[in-house]
Formats: sequence, structure tokens, C-alpha cells
Amino acid sequence: MKVFIVGIGLIGGSFALDLKAGIPGISIAGIDGNEDHLKQALDLGLIDKMSTMEDIHDADLVYLAIPVDASIKVLPKILDRVKDDCVVIDAGSTKENICRVVEDHAKRRNFLAAHPIAGTEFSGPQAAIHGLFRNKTNIICEVEKTAFKLQEKALEVFQKIGMRIRYMDARSHDCHIAYVSHLSHISSFMLGKTVLEKEKNERDIFDLAGSGFASTVRLAKSSPAMWAPIFSQNKKNVLETLDEYILNLQHFRKLMQEDNFDQLYQEMDRTNHIKEVLNGINKNEELKLQENGK
Repeated sequence: MKVFIVGIGLIGGSFALDLKAGIPGISIAGIDGNEDHLKQALDLGLIDKMSTMEDIHDADLVYLAIPVDASIKVLPKILDRVKDDCVVIDAGSTKENICRVVEDHAKRRNFLAAHPIAGTEFSGPQAAIHGLFRNKTNIICEVEKTAFKLQEKALEVFQKIGMRIRYMDARSHDCHIAYVSHLSHISSFMLGKTVLEKEKNERDIFDLAGSGFASTVRLAKSSPAMWAPIFSQNKKNVLETLDEYILNLQHFRKLMQEDNFDQLYQEMDRTNHIKEVLNGINKNEELKLQENGK
């Protein structure tokens, strides 16, 4: 199988590592606008060769892992070039716009819209991790618009790297992801901004910040080059989630102003239910690991 990965960063690089481990004899070519990234990816063994869009007609599978605003421009050009039995998969965090931009393309049947719920706050080829996708959910949108044989090819690859599959329409995907992913990144960025603006002495931040602060602002280390386009592409849903979040913050502030700490306690106590939800996710992860180990 000849695989071309467009965008050799955390996601594209990790996908390459898992493909190499799961599919013996696979050939991986890398395409990236940043030549240094390509050279790093080659040195790290993520890819077997550096390539260009001119060679993509030779691909059996193309994995598109670049910022979502760039994906919208690049995807139609990839579909223009690929052969009939090549499946093109994207990994973007927004789905509605990218599905819309190719809905009338002559090779729409070659495209599978996907979003792996996996990643870290780091970027670039050096951030690639073996096993990043194992036991992670991969959301597939508008699967019925992809040719069945190409669905099978993609699903076989996902199975070999250990991903779970969930199907969803593109609009629902963007709405749900705004709450459980995009909002948390905004919260992290803005908490980091607030602390940097108010705590002018960096040594104070270093000495006084505990693990709670570190874990809450972890996502603020994420790449703005990736996240600014995501917020732009999912603007409507992100604004709705922000409105609700701001209302909750204002309510919290009002309770404090009124010295209503009994109700504040009740609000936090009800929110503690999130522990049960997250524990359920962790237990499910453990069961999956046990099943894979049998």
C-alpha cells in the first residue's frame, strides 16, 4: 500500500508510526509546506520519502492532516489528482465546511471525512507518538457518500491501528465538538492569558502554580496555527458554547457577590457528576485494553 500523508505533524506523524507498526511493507510518502518538517520526518523514520502533490496520483491512501482552513483549499486539488481506487481521509476537527466544499466534486466518492479524537498540546514531527490512536474514537461523517470499497479500505486501516469508530452527521459533529473540545481550548488559552497579564513576575508563576493550574492551562500550549482556523470554521457553534459558558461564569460571580456560598456549594456538588462520566470513560478504556490483550 502506498500512503501519502499531507501534513507531517503530531497527527500525521503519529498516523505514520502506527501504520508502519500495523501494516508490514507499507510505503509512506510525506508532503508538507514546511521543508524542515519533511526533513525531520525523514530523519525520524516517520516517512520513507519526501514527495509533492505532483506524485499523489500514485497513492492508494491519502491522509490529510493540516489546519482546517488549508484542508478546504487542498482537498479538492487532491481529489482532482487521485486514482479511482484511492481513498482520501482528512483528520480535521471541523467537518461541516470540508464536507460542503467537495459535495459536488466528481470524486466525492473517494473522500472519507474523519476526526480522530486524539492528540496532545505539542506539534511538529518531533511530537509524533506511537500508539496515539489506539483505543481512541474516530468520528466518521457522511460515510454513505464514500464508495463502499473505499470505506472498507479505510476501516481496515483504522482497525489495524486500534481505533474505535463512531458515525455522525457533520453538523452534529461540529456542535458536539465545540462543547467537549473547542471550548476547553478557549478556556485554557484565556486562563493562561489572564495569569500572564496579572502575574508579571514569571518566577511567581513558576514557584506558586500547582498541578491544578498546570493541567488546566496545558492546552494553552497548543498551536495557534491549528486552533485559530478551527475557531473560524466552527464560529457559530463556538460562539453558542461561549455564551453558555459566560452565563455560568457570571452566575458563579453573582453567587459570590451575594455571599451565597451554600448555593455555590450545591452548584459544585452537582457538577461533581462529571467524575462519574470520566470514570466511565476510563473504565471503558481499561476494558478495551484488556480485550486487545487477549
